[in-house]
Amino acid sequence: MVNISSIEMEAGKKSTLHSLDGRIKIISSMLIIVYAVYTTDLVILFIMVFYLLILILMSNISLSYALKRIALILPFGGAIALFQLFIRPGDVIYTIPLGITITQQGLDFGLLLLLRIIVCVTAIVFLSSVTPMQDLINSAQKLGVPREFSMLLSLTLRYLFFFYDELKRIRNAQKTRCFDIRNKKTAYMWRLRKVGETISMMFLRSYEQGEKVYFSMLSRGYSDNSQLYNYNNKLKRKDFIFMLITLSLIIGLEITNYFQ
Repeated sequence: MVNISSIEMEAGKKSTLHSLDGRIKIISSMLIIVYAVYTTDLVILFIMVFYLLILILMSNISLSYALKRIALILPFGGAIALFQLFIRPGDVIYTIPLGITITQQGLDFGLLLLLRIIVCVTAIVFLSSVTPMQDLINSAQKLGVPREFSMLLSLTLRYLFFFYDELKRIRNAQKTRCFDIRNKKTAYMWRLRKVGETISMMFLRSYEQGEKVYFSMLSRGYSDNSQLYNYNNKLKRKDFIFMLITLSLIIGLEITNYFQ
């Protein structure tokens, strides 16, 4: 099952890639994403997907788990790629009922867009699977992300798990009272009202918890000038090696594509 806790459990595993500096992993993932958006060669995109899958396997991450996460996100961008078949002008290769046509240019661009999305999503899944969320925030702050934004993300992360557990407790309480949102024998409006009550309950609890946390922070000296603690760690040889491998792959693919 893919949820917040399982993602953090995967990120907490031990491997060579897990132990890399967070800044290196962020920069490498961003380089892959930028190059995937830049290139128009389908073979290069396939190679980059294969490279990312190799990194996932080297990280002792379950391949099926990673593919599930990719499959959960893919439909949001995949739908945009699918629409390109019908809305992009060009040479008609097939006509479906209602006079809707599929063009060769739409097919080519849709496949290119789909592969770009797969590369980008796989890179994000890899990054989040080998880097704990707090480490991502700390690394982003070292790379120049504004203090206020880092503070907001850190607080959000700290209490995200708390509210996730609260929601699970509410849903378990509803199940013990035989409430099932998927039960079609129950009136639709009644189910909808219960969902609304759940959302309202979560809003009230989050508001109350937010006040408690804020007053607790003030009592411990929190102010507008407070800084997040960020430990200093130097880049190691393995960090530079990983960055060099990623850069060499991208440069090598671009050189090969240039001389074709």
